[in-house]
Amino acid sequence: MKETNGDIPAEPTKSELEILQVLWQFGPSTVRFVNDKLNEEKRAVQYTSTLKLMQIMAEKGILKRDESSMKHVYSPVDEEKKTKDYLLKRYVDSMYNGSASNLVMQLLGNQKTSPEELQAIKDFLKNLDQR
Repeated sequence: MKETNGDIPAEPTKSELEILQVLWQFGPSTVRFVNDKLNEEKRAVQYTSTLKLMQIMAEKGILKRDESSMKHVYSPVDEEKKTKDYLLKRYVDSMYNGSASNLVMQLLGNQKTSPEELQAIKDFLKNLDQR
């Protein structure tokens, strides 16, 4: 993520994350394409709102804009994993004092976890132990 103040990256808002999800899923895209996908998958949003938000995201360094053709094509500056890792770390640090185990225990304690999901978690933990 682009650094805005020294080493503090520009953190995407909820609406910006919706745009990033579209770009991560479909790759570099025009504003029209992103707007159409948001309207299909999320909620009704005006083209001009999507355009303005994507322009702001480019100014913040979250998106880059390719202006080499008539249609401007936007793409994320950072990979999906890097952004999600950063946001998850910030969340765990602020909500759980940096304790991933407290987060996991709350998630599993508050949600109806299927036997298949529990088995996948056990397998994941087993693989971590074997490293």
